[in-house]
Amino acid sequence: MSNSELFTSSIAKKYVMALTGLFLISFLVIHCTINALIFVNDSGETFNAAAHFMSHNIVIRILEVGLFFGLVLHMVQSLILTVANKKARPVQYAVVPGNSSSKWYSRSMGILGSLLLLFLVVHMANFWVPTKQAVFAGEEHNTFEAMKVVFAEWYFVLIYMVGVGSLAYHLMHGFQSAFQTLGINHKKYTPMIKALGFWFSILVPAIFAAMPIAMHLGLIK
Repeated sequence: MSNSELFTSSIAKKYVMALTGLFLISFLVIHCTINALIFVNDSGETFNAAAHFMSHNIVIRILEVGLFFGLVLHMVQSLILTVANKKARPVQYAVVPGNSSSKWYSRSMGILGSLLLLFLVVHMANFWVPTKQAVFAGEEHNTFEAMKVVFAEWYFVLIYMVGVGSLAYHLMHGFQSAFQTLGINHKKYTPMIKALGFWFSILVPAIFAAMPIAMHLGLIK
C-alpha cells in the first residue's frame, strides 16, 4: 500500500471512523456525567458550577475544538464510505436478508446518523451557542435555567427523545464496530466489549432522556 493509499483507502477511512467514534464516545461519558448533576436537584447550583468550569477551562476549550473537528471528520468519512459502498454495489439484492445476517440498526447507520445530526443542530442552537456567546461577552450564563425553559416545551422533549433513541441504536452498532475495526477482536475480550457496548448504549441515552422528561414534568426545580 502506497503512502497516498494509506490515507485514502477504504480501510484507512474505517480506521478514522473508528478512532473518531471512540473519541466521541469518551466525550459522551463526560457530557453525560456533567448533565446528570441536575439530578442533585439543588436549583442547578452544582450543575451550573460544573458547566461554568467546562466552558471557562482553557484545556476543555481546546479539546472542544478537537471534538468539533472529530465530529465533522466522523460524519464526512461516514458519508464517503456510504457512497463508496453504494457505487460498489449499484444493483441492490432482490431479497434483504434482514436480521439473519445483521441487525436493522447496523444497516441504518446513515439514517440514524442523519437524525443525530438534526438533533445536534437543535441542541447546539439551544445550549452551546448561547453559552459561547455569554463566554465571549464576559457574561454569566445560567444553563440550568435555559434547560428549564427549553424543556418546558413538549416538542423539544420529543426532539430529544428521537435524538437519544437514534444515539442508542447508533451506539449499539458503532461501539463494538469501532473495536473490531481496530483489530481488537479476541474470543476472550470480544464478549466483554459486546456487553459493555450494549449497556453503554442503553445507560447513557437513558440518562440523557431522563433529563428533559424530569424537567418537563417538574421533578427537577
